[in-house]
Amino acid sequence: MCLLLCAALASCSGAETVTPAPDIAAIPPGVDASSPAQRRLITESQYLNTVGHIFGRDIEVIAQFAPMQRTEGLLALGASKAGVPSGELQKFQRAARQVASQIVDNGNIELRLPSHRDVLMPCKPAAANAPDAACAGMFLRATGRLLYRRPVGEARLAQMVDDAGRATAQLGDFYAGLATVVEGMLISPEVLFIEDRSEPDPERPGRQRLEAYSYASRLSFFLWNAAPDDKLLKAAESGELNTAKGRARVVDMMLASPRLEGGVRGFFDDMLGFDAFANLAKDPTAYPAETGATLTDAREQTLRTIYDHLVTKKGDYRDLFTTRATFMSPALGAIYRVPTTPGWAPYEFPENGPRMGLLTHVSFLAQHAHPARSSATRRGKALRELLLCQPVPLPPPNVDFSAVEDPKATFRTARDRVNVHLENPVCAGCHRITDPIGLALENFDGAGVYRRTEKGAEIDGSGALDGKAFTDLVGLTQAVRNHPALPTCLVRRVYSYGVGAAVDNSDKPLLDFLNAEFVKGGYRLPNLLRQIVLSPAFYDVTGAPLPEQKTASK
Repeated sequence: MCLLLCAALASCSGAETVTPAPDIAAIPPGVDASSPAQRRLITESQYLNTVGHIFGRDIEVIAQFAPMQRTEGLLALGASKAGVPSGELQKFQRAARQVASQIVDNGNIELRLPSHRDVLMPCKPAAANAPDAACAGMFLRATGRLLYRRPVGEARLAQMVDDAGRATAQLGDFYAGLATVVEGMLISPEVLFIEDRSEPDPERPGRQRLEAYSYASRLSFFLWNAAPDDKLLKAAESGELNTAKGRARVVDMMLASPRLEGGVRGFFDDMLGFDAFANLAKDPTAYPAETGATLTDAREQTLRTIYDHLVTKKGDYRDLFTTRATFMSPALGAIYRVPTTPGWAPYEFPENGPRMGLLTHVSFLAQHAHPARSSATRRGKALRELLLCQPVPLPPPNVDFSAVEDPKATFRTARDRVNVHLENPVCAGCHRITDPIGLALENFDGAGVYRRTEKGAEIDGSGALDGKAFTDLVGLTQAVRNHPALPTCLVRRVYSYGVGAAVDNSDKPLLDFLNAEFVKGGYRLPNLLRQIVLSPAFYDVTGAPLPEQKTASK
């Protein structure tokens, strides 16, 4: 149910069975295998996952983090530039107070709500209305270790116990006094920020490596999208993470854990820009079947498909763009025009049907379109930037859109409309790299519903992607699947996401090596994740967090 309970039972459970993984390739001599030390603000999903793993999934958390700046295609990289202004800190404090009160509550028999304190507290105070230093210390030591992602020092623990005692004396309630301390822990810089701490590397004189607890945190937030659990912290404490054999054992355990799903989903949710779904809406007049529930399930459908293909089936990453295997829900049935059953169920698009791969999912088609119509330009731009790591320049200022938006225009199809851009020298440069591929998706309207015609005219889905001509959507999906930038873009994004820093030209030799290993491993994500986290580039660091990156603003 939670880490606090699992930590107490860990000594009684048997060791997990982990399938041995092949040895990773050593980074060639001369390749700089290091990454910059970072101080990053914890993301909303990481915060929610951490609270859920430690205290239980039934703990309700109402926390909405301020948007972060997307850097190199990833919100996660913007976390290293984010702070906590006073207004945001108040939101964190309200959420922390709510969580802390639930942790120590006594349930509600009438409403059939369980008593969290009975599960989460390892002891009971001698008196519920008086301080109990021994019981408070037992709980705060275990909780602090998990929240701070390292053991709590004795001096600090004594201070927290003393604070809980004073609050208890003032409030007349042991649990209420304890909750005030937990609230403070949940908004402390050590919880809200993930800081890389380093130490001299004894095997590489003159170099720095992440100290064990920081390495455990970097591993856990990358692979699990949450703070380290009890076993991972014990591996750091014992020194196991400072040995190659120990790191390999721990990483294989993490890759075999069900919690890997949280990490994989967290990465692809970021990479595909799914945060946009929070504000995505369609014109109900144009698309009455595209409801909020539909869009929520569209996001979930793609994430389920990705995890199933890449991790459960250990499939080739490139095949995500041609596979017909997915999942279906009743809310999506109206858009895909297929019969459904209650809940989520595996589904296979028909072999001769128009759907294959992620580009034909509602999540991609609806997200990269206008509220009331499709957009070849937006879809082509998204394909370039999100999947191929090819930035598309912003449109020049004062562009004249009147010819395209004129309601009296006689354009029948999207191809007719975008041809206006291609005829304008000011616009043509950018539109030539977006529109020809976006037009291949015009058989799907702005909601993602399949259509053969637009305003009575047959839709032409032909085009070309970087010299590879195609006649229809099937040709586009094959061109994307076989594009050399598709896997290299993923490697770049995964590595950046894992170390929390943007890559530059100096990282090219390392990325070339990771790309080559990705190819040798059959383009399989688990192999790539293992190669990255066990490479020196993941735990050898340079520099230190910049002093102007404040832990919390007052």
